[in-house]
Amino acid sequence: MNDPHCRPPILDMTPEGEFREAPRPSWLDRVLARTGGIAILVLAATLGLVLVAVAILFISLLIPVAIGAGLIAAISIWWRRRRMRQAGIQPATIFVVRR
Repeated sequence: MNDPHCRPPILDMTPEGEFREAPRPSWLDRVLARTGGIAILVLAATLGLVLVAVAILFISLLIPVAIGAGLIAAISIWWRRRRMRQAGIQPATIFVVRR
């Protein structure tokens, strides 16, 4: 805290105790502010597209897994029903459709 190299902040005030007005921004400040705002919008849109692309990638990787799991389940049900018929047991209805 007592660093001799650290200077206290300078407050630019009038003798009446009011703060002086900030300097008006130049044309370059306005252009840079507008360019920065556009850059942030482009960044947000790009990140949104990347997020959508990653989601589509993961979904496309999961579709074959879901199809494989469905095939294994269908073969398992078919095999169990076949074994029940061979044992002389009438398998119960698996799917019920009501209209």
